[in-house]
Amino acid sequence: GTLTEGKPKLQNVVSFGNYSDNEILQIAASVDEPSEHPVAEAIVAGALVKNILLKKVIDFESVTGKGVIASIDGNSVALGNMKLLQDFDMEISLQQQDVVKKLQSTGQTVMFLIVNDKVEGLIGVADSIKETSLSAVKALQKNGIKVIMLTGDNKLTAKSVAEKLSLDGFEAECLPEDKYQKVKELQNKGHIVAMAGDGINDAPALEQANVGIAMGTGTDIAMQSAEITLVKGDLNGIARAKELSHKVMRNIKQNLFFAFVYNALGVPVAAGILFPFFGILLSPMIAAAAMSFSSVSVITNALRLRKI
Repeated sequence: GTLTEGKPKLQNVVSFGNYSDNEILQIAASVDEPSEHPVAEAIVAGALVKNILLKKVIDFESVTGKGVIASIDGNSVALGNMKLLQDFDMEISLQQQDVVKKLQSTGQTVMFLIVNDKVEGLIGVADSIKETSLSAVKALQKNGIKVIMLTGDNKLTAKSVAEKLSLDGFEAECLPEDKYQKVKELQNKGHIVAMAGDGINDAPALEQANVGIAMGTGTDIAMQSAEITLVKGDLNGIARAKELSHKVMRNIKQNLFFAFVYNALGVPVAAGILFPFFGILLSPMIAAAAMSFSSVSVITNALRLRKI
């Protein structure tokens, strides 16, 4: 949702034996139906397209940064990433690992379906990179900014995205606290950090960053945690905002210079400093015009910002 469109689509359904592919998708979509995560919405949408009826779930629980847990037809069901798999102390076979790596290398996010403490299959979901992401990353890098991706996704998927966008680095399989700690670590090294994000998982890091930037297409909590919201979620807005802020500060300094120099010259003249030497007194009419001209010059200079 930050570098990508935020509209992932169902790509693959793989059963590991006890259930058919459609049954795997049915269970996965059913447990994901109460969730608002984009990946969950993609799985549910994929099931509905295939006219698969969803089952009723109870005891639904969302595990931040990992997946979801619920009960379906008396069965304990969980759907999530590798970290959720580790929480359940589960492993998959080497053959199954090969399937996972193959999907991840194509940029897919893989979610594992666990039924009654057994991994029964997986779901592959992919999100396309925004058309504006590459140009935005290049514009930021051109201005001397290093762009690092922090993602909850796996290393292979993260690497695929990072290479396509020529990022300066990436951290994969990040939980919310990992993103927060990474921002803090960079700040402790003396860096000024801007964090752009769109989800609940990004909120702590957005709050910690020197500048928090939320996608307007993301969650409310992300926008509440950030100082800047990009209404359309276009990353080029970051480059524009940075350029604008630099020029605004320069404009403020110019206006302060104009105001101080103008008054430093005008006030003594108005006070009669030239009268003992040249017999010159400043007419109130001229003083009023001069003050008006001072305001006009400052406002005119500020209005130049409209052309950025």
